[in-house]
Amino acid sequence: MDILLLLVLVLSWWTEAARTQMNLTPASLTVVVGDEARFRCSTSNTAWTLMTWLLGNRPVLTIDKRNGVLPTINPNITAEKCSKPKTDCWEFILRHTERSHQGQVACDLQLIDRRTAELLVQEKGNVKVFGENRLAFKGELVLFQCQAAGWYPEPTLQWQVHDKKVSRDEYNISTEEKENLFAVSSNLSIQAGRSSVVGCLASVSALRKPLESSVSLTVVAEVLEEEEDCTILVASAASLAALLLLVLLSICTVLCYRHSRKAKKTPQEVLRSDQSGFWGSSVAEATGGNVNQGFSSESTTDVDSSEIIVGTRSQMNFDTFRKVPDVVHSSSLSLHTEGRNTEFQEDNAVSNVRRITTV
Repeated sequence: MDILLLLVLVLSWWTEAARTQMNLTPASLTVVVGDEARFRCSTSNTAWTLMTWLLGNRPVLTIDKRNGVLPTINPNITAEKCSKPKTDCWEFILRHTERSHQGQVACDLQLIDRRTAELLVQEKGNVKVFGENRLAFKGELVLFQCQAAGWYPEPTLQWQVHDKKVSRDEYNISTEEKENLFAVSSNLSIQAGRSSVVGCLASVSALRKPLESSVSLTVVAEVLEEEEDCTILVASAASLAALLLLVLLSICTVLCYRHSRKAKKTPQEVLRSDQSGFWGSSVAEATGGNVNQGFSSESTTDVDSSEIIVGTRSQMNFDTFRKVPDVVHSSSLSLHTEGRNTEFQEDNAVSNVRRITTV
């Protein structure tokens, strides 16, 4: 009886010692569908001969202590020997994980011990902010909508404006489950204060970085403020250019007006100018009198006769003047002597009058 009790105690001690010599890490692992899952099983007990790996109580891989990994029908499952001092260590590798792989993963040392761990497989869906980039006036209320669909388990959803997280109290969230997948929707209303990027982030615990969808919000008032300096500079330059152009046009207008007035002088006006110059110089010199600047010829058509007068400075016969009868006695100043009387008489005939006006 004592011997039997001793054997039970020795066996219990030996089993407990074997348990303390076996380790499976990590105890729990969460991955996203498609990623790799790795577990390490190590033991310092040299008595083991076979190591069996199980997924959900179903053997999927066997390792022989002498021959290593035995052939398996699943190409996505394999194992590698890992180096660990004073222990036998093997790393179990599950590639391209699927939702069906979720559950317990066990490492069994035949006739020695078994350790289990937990494998969680999550699904990564998508996230989308509806609508295109927005343009709003400063102070305007702008609504944004976001949806994260095709996730397992239910994802966490977070809004972000200008690289800062939005408080959970400022947006609502609604969740819908369909075919064991979750869809989360959210609405966010913000008051346009400055141009920024509005982003919607969705994630599950297995993701190292959340998925993000974003749109740009452009605030019109801010755009104008940023370009204010440039606008003032351009406006000043334009005003100066307009002023210079106005001055130039004014000068051109005055010059053109004066040129057109000079071009519009009639030949009679030119003739009058020449005659006034001629008579002003010759008659004034001959008579010692003053030039009448207000004198103008009554004839507007006899240009040829005037030209003859200017060219030869000789007497002119004006046949166009009407003839006067008999004797006309006129007293006038001669061009050569003063106070002399000249009589023009002709019996029984008509005389042609030669008329010279001297002022």
